[in-house]
Amino acid sequence: MANKNEMATVSQTLLGANDKGRVTYQVAGEDINLSFQIVRNFLTRGNGGVTDGEIIQFISLCKANKLNPFIGEAWLVKYDAKTPAQMLTARDAFMKRAEESTMYEGYRSGVIVQRDKEVLYLEGAFYLAGDTLLGGWAEVHRSDRKFPTIQRVRLQEYNSGRSTWAQKPGTMIQKVAEAHAFRKAFPMVMSGLYTPEEVPEVQAQQEQPREAENAARPQFQEEQPAQELPAPAEEPAPAQAPEETQEDKLPCEDQGQPEPAPVPVETADEQDPNMDLFNAE
Repeated sequence: MANKNEMATVSQTLLGANDKGRVTYQVAGEDINLSFQIVRNFLTRGNGGVTDGEIIQFISLCKANKLNPFIGEAWLVKYDAKTPAQMLTARDAFMKRAEESTMYEGYRSGVIVQRDKEVLYLEGAFYLAGDTLLGGWAEVHRSDRKFPTIQRVRLQEYNSGRSTWAQKPGTMIQKVAEAHAFRKAFPMVMSGLYTPEEVPEVQAQQEQPREAENAARPQFQEEQPAQELPAPAEEPAPAQAPEETQEDKLPCEDQGQPEPAPVPVETADEQDPNMDLFNAE
């Protein structure tokens, strides 16, 4: 979506060309310029063809509740020429309107579930897999009221069973309960405002093109991982000759002949006795 400056420039240009039904008001210090052409071209969803009367009502609600449709706070929906247009408001716009009040003191919300035979009010959208989701609840506190504004809604009344409702029913029904509670707590600034979650038939129309687009997309099968070929058998290592020991070594060339036996040396005790006679003479 274009930023605020770009949208302001576009709205000023279109107003110069055709300012039929022109209305200017301020939101957070910024001028919001709306006309029939701007609403038809930029702020309407569907192909039902909105009428001038429906545009006037849309512009009046935006001005009275200080909504800026150029940042997605509100838009007009009409998918069938036989049914009236529906103005929808973002959930964040409810929060902003409440925050602007000096009497706002916060809120709490959650889901209603059945666990075994007991009905529980859980804060937030978390519940156990074995719980049965029944609905949602919310309470808004104001300093000038003795009791908080409490709202409880049934899942069956809003669950379309499609798209987001099928995937996140707890979150969706909690949003519905919050919208009910804020609208009751601040009727002067939120009367006549509804979120997409509160209008299942309109939300279903918005989700149809998305579902059709998803169905038209080619379905690709996941590639199967390539089967790895078995590794080739390792060739046996060549047999190594046994290492030669000292005994196995061949004699050197200069030792080709065996060494002569040592000559025994005669001791004094082993000398010939005739030699003693010779020495005596």
